[in-house]
Amino acid sequence: MAFFLHLDSINAYMKFTRKSFLTILSTLIFGPLAIGKTMDKKKPKLSHHVFFWLKNPTSTADRDKLIAGLRTLEKIETIRSLQIGVPADTEKRPVVDNSYSVSELMLFDDVKGQNVYQEHPLHKKFVEECSPLWDKVIVYDSVEV
Repeated sequence: MAFFLHLDSINAYMKFTRKSFLTILSTLIFGPLAIGKTMDKKKPKLSHHVFFWLKNPTSTADRDKLIAGLRTLEKIETIRSLQIGVPADTEKRPVVDNSYSVSELMLFDDVKGQNVYQEHPLHKKFVEECSPLWDKVIVYDSVEV
């Protein structure tokens, strides 16, 4: 009988140990993700979306030069993400405006980071070199809620 009691104690200990191990392991793996997600929610993020209309909208050379100029902005340290695009060939609907030539979407940690970008020498050089290419620019800035 003592032998069976001893086995029951070992089984109970192993269950506790296995459960503790899994709890600790999941906390180590998923805990930082949950904390990071919570911290991200508290920190406002700024989206800077710019639409360009080229003076010569049919010129692939002008479009490519503008895209190349936009790619130089990736080196600015406060830009967290940069996406450059052209109008998608999606369904034509009254709410879709695909009249622009090129768009750029940048993400910043905050307004301060976007201000650094605005004054950065690479941004100023881009505007100086590429502004002769465009006829119109519209900017949409928004902060994550």
